[in-house]
This record gives sequence, C-alpha cells and structure tokens, in this order.
Amino acid sequence: MEMDKRTLIAVVLAIMVLIGFQYLSALFQPQQLAPPPAPETVAKAVKQEPVAAPASVPPVAKQAFQAKDVTVDTGLYSATLTSRGGTIKKFDLKTYKEKGLPVSLLKPQEMFPALGLGEADDFRLSTVNFTIRGTDIVLKNSETGTLIFEYATPQLSIRRTFTFYGDRFKIDLKDEVSGIPEYWIALGSDFGISDAADSSALHVGPVILKDTDRIELDAKKLAEQKVYREGLRWIAQEDKYFFASIVPSGQVIEAKGWKVQNSSVLALKVKSGVNSFLVYAGPKDYDKLQDLKVGLEHIIDFGFFSILARPLFWILKFFYGFLGNYGWAIVLLTIVIRVPFIPLLNKSQKSMKKMQEIQPKLTELREKYKKDPQKLQKETMEMYKKYKVNPMGGCLPMLLQVPVFFALYKVLMIAIELRGAPFMFWITDLSGPDTLFGHIPSWFPLLGGFAVGPLPLAMGLTMVIQQKMTPTSLDPKQNKMMMLMPVIFTFMFLNFASGLVLYWLVNNVLSIIQQFFTNRRLAREAS
Repeated sequence: MEMDKRTLIAVVLAIMVLIGFQYLSALFQPQQLAPPPAPETVAKAVKQEPVAAPASVPPVAKQAFQAKDVTVDTGLYSATLTSRGGTIKKFDLKTYKEKGLPVSLLKPQEMFPALGLGEADDFRLSTVNFTIRGTDIVLKNSETGTLIFEYATPQLSIRRTFTFYGDRFKIDLKDEVSGIPEYWIALGSDFGISDAADSSALHVGPVILKDTDRIELDAKKLAEQKVYREGLRWIAQEDKYFFASIVPSGQVIEAKGWKVQNSSVLALKVKSGVNSFLVYAGPKDYDKLQDLKVGLEHIIDFGFFSILARPLFWILKFFYGFLGNYGWAIVLLTIVIRVPFIPLLNKSQKSMKKMQEIQPKLTELREKYKKDPQKLQKETMEMYKKYKVNPMGGCLPMLLQVPVFFALYKVLMIAIELRGAPFMFWITDLSGPDTLFGHIPSWFPLLGGFAVGPLPLAMGLTMVIQQKMTPTSLDPKQNKMMMLMPVIFTFMFLNFASGLVLYWLVNNVLSIIQQFFTNRRLAREAS
C-alpha cells in the first residue's frame, strides 16, 4: 500500500477518533455525576481544615423563621433573593429560552445557596435571617437598583449591598463584615449550570482562573478537596453556553472546590472588612465579557488551536454583521478558509493521480524484489523520482488543514451566537441537530435516539461523490475501506450541531468542484 494512501487513511481515522470520542463521551455519559457519598464522607469533605471562629463569637445556630423573598426583574433576567443568608434563591434568563421557558441558572435548594457566607466552610451564616432594606425591583434599560441585607449579633456584624443593572448580567456585591478575622463566600450548588446532562462532551462544572491559566475541575473527582492560592482571579461554574462567577476585586486567601452529595461547591476565603465582588450569571458572550475587563472572557475555551479559533470566531461574527444570518456566515467562512489551500490541494490531487497511474509498475517492483527489501526501497524511490511523484504530496494538504478544521469545529461547538440561530427552511437552530425526519426509535439497536434530517444525509452523499471522483488505489480492500468512511461520518454527524454539518457539507461541495476541474485538466494533459 503506497505511502500517501496510508497516511491519508491515518489522518481520516484520526479525525474520526477525535470527533467520535467527543461525541460518544457525551452520548453515553451518565446523567448523575456521582453516587451520593456516605454521611461520614460528606462530613469529612466539609469539615476538613475549618476556620474556627474566635472564642468571643459563639457558633451560629440554625434558626426557625419565615424567610422573606424579594425579586429583581430586568430586561435580561429575573432573580429572587432571600433573607435566609442574604443569598440568591432563583435566577432565570429572560432573553434565552429552553423549550419555550426562560433558561434557569439556579434552582431553589437548601444546600450551599448562591453567595452564601460562613465563618467556616460549612456556611452556617447562610442559614440565618437577614433584614432586607429595599423592596422588589424592576429595572429598564440602563437603570440601576440596590438591595441591602443586614445581620448583627453582639459579636458579629454583616452588611451586604447588591447593585443591579437593567442592561447587564453583572451584579456588584459589597460585603462589610466585622467580628471575625476571615470568612468564606460560596458560588453556590450548581449556580450557573442550566443543564448538566447536555454537555456535548464539553466541560460542565467548576472552573478557576489562576493568573492566565483556566483550571477545570472534574465534578466527579471532588470528593477530595482542591485548594488554590495566589494569582486567583475568579471562580465559576459553567455548562456549554452559560455560567455564573464571582470575581473578587481585592486579595483572596484561597479558593477551594469540593463535592457534597451530588453537587460541586466552589468558594473563596477572604479577610473580613470591606470586600467588593463582581457577580456574573448569564451567557458566554465573548464581547460582553471582555468589556467587563476582569478576565471573564477566559471562561470561553477555544481549545488547543485557540490561536486559530479566535480569529475564525471574529471573522464569523464579522460576516454575520453584514449577512445577518449565521448559516450564510458559515458558508462564506468555509469558502474563505478554502481559498488559501487551493494551490496545495491542486498539487495533492495531481500527485494522487500520478500515484494511481504508476500503481501497476509499483506492483511489479514489489513482486520482483519481494525478497530484497533494500533493493525494493531503492527502486521504488527511483521510480518516484523518474515520474516526479511525491509519495507525501497527497496527504500534506490534508495535514495542514487539520488544525484549521479543529479550530473551526471548536468555534461552532461553543459559540452561543449559534444557539437558536436560524439558517433557512427547516433549520431553525444551528446549534442543534437536523431533526426534520424525526429520530430513529430508541428501541433500534445502537442507532436508537439518533436525529435524522436532510443536512447530514446530504453531507454523506457529497462524501460518496467525492470518493468516486478521487483517484483510488488498485487495492480493492483499501477502496472498500475508503468508501466506508462516508457511512461512518454520516452516522457520526446525525446528532451534531447543524452549523458543523453545514460547514462540512459546504467544504465537500467545494472539494467536488475543485476535483472536477482537476480531473478535467489532467485528462487534457494525458491526451
């Protein structure tokens, strides 16, 4: 089997493995992050290295009281805050929908409420009753509103001031704490995660930014606490498109992540006094996050090829700016990406054609020198030189395109701009699969649950056409393997985002057009 064909197959298989791994890990991941730990395990996770209160401050006991709620309603979100701990109880995004309902980033729960406080990492201060100064708030446009929560004992004083903005997802929080040397503030159980089950093989759970390093914590492995110090810029919890974060403006003693039952917990320890925080709960909108100038744009993970992914992301948004449709922006971006590779692809196709032509001669050489490998190698290289064939010429352009493909693949996977973005006809959401023909029944072996639509089927058809037009080997086994690729890719892409399938489909069509003209030119030269 000639060198260029083996390398080409290896590249294609590598792409299949990399894409398939992400796809299958999302498809078969369990809904539940981990089984609930035993009570003694929970106690150990929470009680490890507690910060003891001074002797003059007695432990805070849980109180029986009727908590008071207050709501904040803006054009972007609706939030419910509670006097229990002076925390956020509910947070819904009004401008983003899931099945017709606002996306919820926080469900009401008792364990580790969002922005809960504690003298130690058991957060008992999140169970006491604060006095609320302020009433329900309704904000429009650039209006601002403030709520104040106060709690005091003879030894301890806490005053929390929340400032809300009608046109921003950020919240300013100022804590004034006295009577204890330091305290914890928790991000809250799963605050920022709208749907842990729909991860699409992307990270879901806690994230910490330390200097410029984005540290992803595996929610399944947080039974053992993870502690970080120095260079801490923010803590967050994320899913594919949304997240919630606490950004401290001053010095942080440490950040810690751990797991209690089925929820991951992230918290910061700071010194008492006056501490200011920026709280963000909303979409992963790169431009808006960058405008905040606190490094929150690093929550968007552009992957290993981020040096290519970021420019592609900006170009995609630029095209959308004047096309007004992300589907057509993807089409135009695919064409623009293809242009620089045209000369290399022409050489590749020409090289593959020549390799096909000298296959009979190479077969004769293998038969003639099958007992003398060194002589076979020498004669083969002489033949390559005689016919001016580069055995690597057919796969080099493919290798050069791989980084670009994965960079764009990542962009189309994570861009919230594609969420709910229509293209044309039946494609109303470029971030979701094409489901025009419905789904394969769940009882169908292996394929049950796969979406079925014209877009991935058309993509598979173009791959078949492309294979038919591409010069092939004389080895029938190799040819059958290559023809199997479109079938495998089609099933892989059935549940992929329509934006990704559209990119691959357009790229295939461009390859077919280029192969057509290349074949015609080579036919003229041969005659």
